[in-house]
Amino acid sequence: MRTLVGDGTWDWPEGEWLRVNFVATVDGSAQGSDGRSGTINNDVDVAVFQQLRRTADVILVGAGTARAEGYGPVETPMVVVGHEMPGLLADALNVRLASGPLPEIVAGIHAEGHRRILCEGGPTLLAGLLEAGLVDELCLTTTPLLVGGPGKRISDGPVLDVPLTLSSLVEHDGTLLARWLVSRP
Repeated sequence: MRTLVGDGTWDWPEGEWLRVNFVATVDGSAQGSDGRSGTINNDVDVAVFQQLRRTADVILVGAGTARAEGYGPVETPMVVVGHEMPGLLADALNVRLASGPLPEIVAGIHAEGHRRILCEGGPTLLAGLLEAGLVDELCLTTTPLLVGGPGKRISDGPVLDVPLTLSSLVEHDGTLLARWLVSRP
């Protein structure tokens, strides 16, 4: 058993990097019966979630996910992708709304000097980022749950063929924490 936070497992590489963080159940659902990922996570996932947020320059999240998960203001600057700001974030000072082509949004974030982008979802945003070839890394927590039902997977959009390479895998109390690197042609 390795230490999960502060052991270098979640360090960022040099240069511009887009890391995606998701949680899913053993049967592949990215959400619980209430449509939220927050109901399928556990203490292990929360520790990694918080570590990734602390070390990111900016958080990228879809407006639907921010709304469904009840996102509130955070210390790390946040870019919400969509056409309408979720209510809890509307007055936050370090949160802004962005819309348009994802390559332009990501390029704009990098142009502002943010090299470490952490995308927290949702599944539609991840599909778009993958389709545009913008994702460098996927951090995926698999919680020891089976939920059945029609829950979305972590990517919801067009058919994709994105090869990944396993960078690290940690198990803690039945929870699997995997880091996958996107294989570039």
